[in-house]
Amino acid sequence: MNSDRIEGNWKEMKGKVQQQWGKLTDDDLDKIDGRREELVGKIQQAYGKDKDEAEREVDNFFK
Repeated sequence: MNSDRIEGNWKEMKGKVQQQWGKLTDDDLDKIDGRREELVGKIQQAYGKDKDEAEREVDNFFK
């Protein structure tokens, strides 16, 4: 899924994203607002993952 579609469907996807990455708060999700790079960064911070690993997880999630 490209980043435009993530942003366009963000309100619908927020619940599923929070189920996948439970450490992300509602405030985090509001700040991310569907931006892929923001999501990757928040996952890195919350879970201590490197950028490549976080990007793989996001890509796999949105396939």
